[in-house]
Amino acid sequence: MRKYIVTLTRDECDALSAITSKGKHSSQNVLNALILPGCDEGESQIHRSTNEDLSRVLNISMRKIDRVKRRFVFEGFDEALTGKKPDRVYDKKIDGDFEAKLIALNCNEPPEGYSRWSLRLLAAKAVELQYINGISHEAVRQILKKRT
Repeated sequence: MRKYIVTLTRDECDALSAITSKGKHSSQNVLNALILPGCDEGESQIHRSTNEDLSRVLNISMRKIDRVKRRFVFEGFDEALTGKKPDRVYDKKIDGDFEAKLIALNCNEPPEGYSRWSLRLLAAKAVELQYINGISHEAVRQILKKRT
């Protein structure tokens, strides 16, 4: 028993062939556009490939083929090509108030024994002064980079 049955319309077949043959597209979009016609069970399809054949020819896993077919069946043509967008939302730890405090801290004199502030020193001092619970030196760099 096959789980996901893909049936493409003529317009969808034309769109897939356009993606694979011309224009600039991401590698994953092209790969997804190659998978769907091979799995097509519509009336216009003469020869349907098995997942094993597609996996071997395209050098991809069979799970990827199943994921693309499932996205096509449940979410539609466009989602099957582009993939799922991440649904996680991260809370912003850094706001304008913290950025202002960090820039002011950077403009102050460096600690005793140092000639200037380093990114790690700024990160440690911001945590010590309880401006923020924790921050990496890379985040400090990105904040200071925005400043002219």
